[in-house]
Amino acid sequence: MLPVFKKPIVLLRLEGLAVFLLALVIYWQQSFGWTLFLSTVLLPDLALLGYLVNAAVGATAYNVTHSKLLPGALAIIAIVTGNALFSALALIWFVHIGVDRMLGYGLKYPDGFKVTHLGTIGQMGDESRGSYLLCGK
Repeated sequence: MLPVFKKPIVLLRLEGLAVFLLALVIYWQQSFGWTLFLSTVLLPDLALLGYLVNAAVGATAYNVTHSKLLPGALAIIAIVTGNALFSALALIWFVHIGVDRMLGYGLKYPDGFKVTHLGTIGQMGDESRGSYLLCGK
């Protein structure tokens, strides 16, 4: 068996890469504007302002804007209505989420920003938490 299949964290990061590339290629193929892309790709990170209130609010805000549920719903609405702007925004949102996952920024637990479903950010090599580099040990 390939070593990659023994390490779920590697697969999760590779899934992030796949989401990123798929959304970016579709965005490019549809000839959507790059000004729109550059001006909105970081908007989901505004949810980080929730951490100014407390970790629980921050985690909830981050998770709402960094799960694939809302961009997926937006994509469905875009397809059903034929709304090109909604399509572009959904793809940009998926690009953002894909990059975050690929880099190891997972959905947050209320214990703090660094505690994610992909492990604890910054604790490389701790396989029990799944937070190590893509290449693993």
